[in-house]
Amino acid sequence: MMKQEKNMLNAFNELIDHLSNPEGRHALQGMQRGIEREALRINRSGHLALDSHPQALGSALTHSRITTDYSESLLEFITPVYRDIDDLLEDLTYTHAFTVQNLDNQRLWPVSMPCYVGDVKDIPIADYGISNQGLMKSLYRKGLTYRYGAQMQIISGVHFNFSVSSELWNNLYEFSGSSLAKSDFISESYLGLIRNYRRMVWVLPYLFGASPAICGSFIKQQETDIPFEKMGQGTLYLPYATSLRMSDLGYTNKEQEQLDISYDSLEKYLIGIKAAIDKPSKNFEDIGVKVDGEYRQLNANVLQIENEFYSPIRAKRVTENGEKPSEALARGGIEYIEVRALDVNPHSPIGIEASQIRFLDLFLLHCLLNVSPSSDAFQEAEISSNLNRVILEGRKPELELSQNGEPILLSSWMNQLFDELDCLCELLDREEDKSYREALIHWRRAVDDPELSISGLVMKELNTSKIDHGYWVKSLAETYYQTLNEYPLPESVKQAYRDAATNSIEKQRVMEAETTQSFDSFLEDYFAEPCLAGHTQVNRA
Repeated sequence: MMKQEKNMLNAFNELIDHLSNPEGRHALQGMQRGIEREALRINRSGHLALDSHPQALGSALTHSRITTDYSESLLEFITPVYRDIDDLLEDLTYTHAFTVQNLDNQRLWPVSMPCYVGDVKDIPIADYGISNQGLMKSLYRKGLTYRYGAQMQIISGVHFNFSVSSELWNNLYEFSGSSLAKSDFISESYLGLIRNYRRMVWVLPYLFGASPAICGSFIKQQETDIPFEKMGQGTLYLPYATSLRMSDLGYTNKEQEQLDISYDSLEKYLIGIKAAIDKPSKNFEDIGVKVDGEYRQLNANVLQIENEFYSPIRAKRVTENGEKPSEALARGGIEYIEVRALDVNPHSPIGIEASQIRFLDLFLLHCLLNVSPSSDAFQEAEISSNLNRVILEGRKPELELSQNGEPILLSSWMNQLFDELDCLCELLDREEDKSYREALIHWRRAVDDPELSISGLVMKELNTSKIDHGYWVKSLAETYYQTLNEYPLPESVKQAYRDAATNSIEKQRVMEAETTQSFDSFLEDYFAEPCLAGHTQVNRA
């Protein structure tokens, strides 16, 4: 073990010892979580649903729980924040069940990669109505279509929002002896989590990647350097792949490869994001912004808005009315992080299950509590190379990655990680409940046998069933439709969803009625520089 790694491990163990009393354990156990799950609506034949967002689900613009992402066909379910994992998953199940029971016989596609799409020109861009806010959301998606194509935009994922308790922050702040204001200490600590996460993000597609195979129809005329093999009539796969969703077939932006977004401090991060939003792109300029009086995109910069920045993790803060994400971060610092490297789990009707969440808790706490040095250009290249190798060949026997410039077996690195996560189980599990230890044991089996990872199980099912990927997924969709359609929702829950739908439609109607400013003027105001240097000045209060 290198001296630097040994010192980091000693610091981690010292912090674990510090938190091993009842007060520290209680503070650690106060984690808060939320989930955002995307799912395509399909008809009974398995093809993409092309109709409008169902009226029974309310307004996609203003509903807090059920909305759309890129397309009218791409639903997004958003949970409130929960401390209890069972409550979180029950809430997500309720939303799925209510939705399915109001889809007029449509189903949800239970994997990340789409299949029976037909003509991509027919994919309906999400419609958010005629308020300026709604028009801007739709135009942003239209811009994505021109820039990257519609096919890429209907890939689904699961986002996991995570924060730790104020009690833990108080404890860590006091223990650190930091001279920073506590809000700045919290932001810097979350950035440390992000830096460590980026070094180890390959762990998530290794364990939870669920797209080792895709429908051949997804490729269509798209050029790819991926050396696919074929099974059945039209299934493309790589023998050891984990998450083709995260490969170059997924949501990538070549323009962003030249961006230098730093995670060394919040101020540097915000400066980098602002530079990317302001940076012109020759390729996107060729598309045109407003052609023959009709908008094609919000602007011709590398990023139209901050949401276009693709990253497997994001620093977040709840925005106030009219506030941009970076302005919220500048105002109050980082409040939580958003994990964006999760495929939809095809073995769950809601796309994720409890042992995954418990592993994510352990993994993210490990990233937070470990020393997190900055990375240079060489280490950034190493981070990218490790992730790509695991995405494309993560289950390959004796696969080697690079750790601080030295080769290391993926299995050895994973076992080191799991040994350290085991210490956290001791602090998070309660006397009568060993769920964290059980989750760690469960996923450690996939370290010893890669075929027990989700991608390994998917390939086993495809090989055993001898049916194409699309038919296998369609069969899952039918099973989950029956499960969710028959799910016994309490009447009070049904009524709450009905009320939320009605209220959201009324809220959109009011927004549209109160819209008096021209859309051109609205966009000009939106992209105007803020009165204060909110994007680059961290709040020190």
